[in-house]
Amino acid sequence: MTENSRNRRPGDAIALTGLAQAEDRYDAVLCDIWGVLHNGERAFAPAAEALRELRRRGKPVTLITNAPRPKGEVAEQLASLGIGADCYDAIATSGDVCAQAIASRAPGRPFHIGPTRDLPVYAAAAQLTDHDVAPVALEDAEFAVCTGLVEDTIETPADYENILLACRARNLAMICANPDLVVYRGDQLVYCAGALAERYEELGGEVEQAGKPYAPIYRMAIGLLEQARGKPLDIDRVLAIGDALHTDIAGAATMGLDSLLITQGVHRADLHGPDAGPLDLEAYKQFIDGHGLAPVYRLSRLVW
Repeated sequence: MTENSRNRRPGDAIALTGLAQAEDRYDAVLCDIWGVLHNGERAFAPAAEALRELRRRGKPVTLITNAPRPKGEVAEQLASLGIGADCYDAIATSGDVCAQAIASRAPGRPFHIGPTRDLPVYAAAAQLTDHDVAPVALEDAEFAVCTGLVEDTIETPADYENILLACRARNLAMICANPDLVVYRGDQLVYCAGALAERYEELGGEVEQAGKPYAPIYRMAIGLLEQARGKPLDIDRVLAIGDALHTDIAGAATMGLDSLLITQGVHRADLHGPDAGPLDLEAYKQFIDGHGLAPVYRLSRLVW
């Protein structure tokens, strides 16, 4: 880590007004998507421009996301929101890590928990094995894959209690394709697969996590950065940007990466109040101290 990040107390962080203040300390960047580049409904144009500026300066950018779909699907969503491929070199998704985990369990077949929009993860898995890995009925499954809630704007984890109990009764291991607990879709906070996985663990079920803050997705993402740069990276000169403490900041800490917390993301109500006003410094300190995590930098929104 950089000298700035050593001996840092949890409540401390260097306040930035823009990424330009720190970019010279780093050779490459890992950047979260949801909450940093868009909110599921609209893009944050200044954030995309900040990443473009990094790339203009010869610094590769890998987007690292807990989206439970393959990178091609995520790239299409980004393009539909006006975020072009010119602001990143590669994408590492928890969907791609999940596909590897599904393929590794073949010829076992999965039971799917989640919306139909996430079904491309099975097509990605099929490309990694000669076996049929399409989902089957619960009674025929050898493991479960949770990609999210089917109707996440109206459902909560309580709506899945009977399904989770049925999986547990059959002692099925679960692959969680998105460890996020919640995200904002527009201005609405919605539950993610991580919330169902958390409940499944409470029931005594076995869960394999595919995304942040766990190591497999970071190994994939750093490998993509090194491919883009054309040579190995010094981990001390890689910056991880994200808006969620328990995934982005915790994952960066586990991997020995410096991190930048975007405070107007998933934690905005806690850090900026219900009206998303200026950062409440006392609330910020208490929130960060309470989680015991220490981002090196903080910034309201990602800007150059």
